[in-house]
Amino acid sequence: MRPDCRNVLVVLGAITFFAGSVTHAQQADRYTPSELLERARQLQARAETSNGSASETLQKYGVDYTMLSFRSKDGGAELHEKNADIFVILDGNATLLWGGELVDPKSSAPGEVQGSGVTHATTTHLAKGDIIHIPANTPHQMLVAKGDTITYFVIKVKERE
Repeated sequence: MRPDCRNVLVVLGAITFFAGSVTHAQQADRYTPSELLERARQLQARAETSNGSASETLQKYGVDYTMLSFRSKDGGAELHEKNADIFVILDGNATLLWGGELVDPKSSAPGEVQGSGVTHATTTHLAKGDIIHIPANTPHQMLVAKGDTITYFVIKVKERE
């Protein structure tokens, strides 16, 4: 192969590589409520054979990411030292405890703390269509009444270093 042809192939390869990177960086992800609820049926089946909760990460964006969660039982008390949670309630009902203090806090992973409950918390009822932002380093716990379920889209946003 002639040297000038080899150079053209190298340049074309580099353009293709960088064009692919730019396209991925500019990708927009769109989810409709009906698509998410359909996907959540699989989570519901998993939750029924475990602790009443199942979730999956949908997409990662550097330090931020999205998840889909289903719950038919109370969640554990927790706080994320650096990440905020934004919940978009797709279906169902629950009570969110937030603020206050974690009871018996224990580190569960880097930047993650779990407890046996939340004391002195604010109580908020969550229902379909609600959106709530829980700031980083804020204790919170989702409680689901017997017979109820909740399906929600989660956006995890890094707020602290």
